[in-house]
Amino acid sequence: MTEKTHIKVLLIGFGNVGQKIADIIVFEKNKFSALNGLKINIVGIITRSKASLVNQKGVNISRALKEIKSTESFLPSNPDFCQMNGCRATEKLDYDVMVELSTLSIEKKGEPSISYVEKSLTRGRHVVTANKGPVAFAFQKLKRLAGENNVQFLCESTVMDGAPVFNLARNNLKGCKITGLSGILNSTTNYILSRMETGESFNEALKTAQEKGIAEAEIKNDIDGWDAAAKIVALSNVLMGADITPPDISREGISKVTPERIKNTLKRNKHLKLICYSKIEDGLVKASVRLEEISQNHPFALVSGMGNILRIETDLMGPIFITQENPTLYDTAYGVLEDLLTIQDHYLPSFRDISKP
Repeated sequence: MTEKTHIKVLLIGFGNVGQKIADIIVFEKNKFSALNGLKINIVGIITRSKASLVNQKGVNISRALKEIKSTESFLPSNPDFCQMNGCRATEKLDYDVMVELSTLSIEKKGEPSISYVEKSLTRGRHVVTANKGPVAFAFQKLKRLAGENNVQFLCESTVMDGAPVFNLARNNLKGCKITGLSGILNSTTNYILSRMETGESFNEALKTAQEKGIAEAEIKNDIDGWDAAAKIVALSNVLMGADITPPDISREGISKVTPERIKNTLKRNKHLKLICYSKIEDGLVKASVRLEEISQNHPFALVSGMGNILRIETDLMGPIFITQENPTLYDTAYGVLEDLLTIQDHYLPSFRDISKP
């Protein structure tokens, strides 16, 4: 078997997360010594609106970043420039891992990202996704497809950025059955509600979130509860064996929250939070997203600003809490890089780290 000295990676999507991953790989890797063993060769960067770059010997990442940051697009003068779309790239290019970084599409029920994942798995390629769509709309199907083709479908960055939610369950809760999940999973809504507690109106808090780059590109996904719904569904599908989608669950957003409601909640010594739930009822997994007043001594009440928290209940151990304080792009990028390290270290037997004897 021919030894590989680098993982060949195909990137679908090159927004903030993709660019941060590229920054770390090219310019910042020396800052993170634990990443020294990760050897990546990006053979394609595919976008819908910024054109694409393809080079089986490796795309010039430094040039790609410079072009995106200066012109918000790849330039035709770039020798790697092309107009290849995601479907063709996943079908035709030679890669070991496809990394799916495009944005969540609720209206299209996770497409076209689901198709990209399906095509890659069918070809016997590993997949890492930071896009919640494939996990929220088609996880059980894609999981079966990965098993049939003896490849991995990993998704650590889909919920709570790079916090080890799925890895914790997979590696450290063996023998436990997860029976319930609850938490604050959307940073934008939690940030807005926290700002409103300081006296801002909903619109003022939303504007602040947008100016700081906290809000999703499609803001309705945040404020209408769709992002939170996709996350609790993703957790339910992966950790509890459910086969549900975001439209299947009860969902509430924050767009109708008024300053008066916030004031009245505070007067009762409580906080208003958008909380996700998932539990087993009559043998079925039921999930929901709803606004709820919680007491000041509740662990969820301590999570302010962009923070997140997840409570995991099991039949044998727990409850276990995972908290996250003000995540950044580094957190999300780390989740993707950790998944790539997992694949490199455990599922690419032909890989050889030339830095080691």
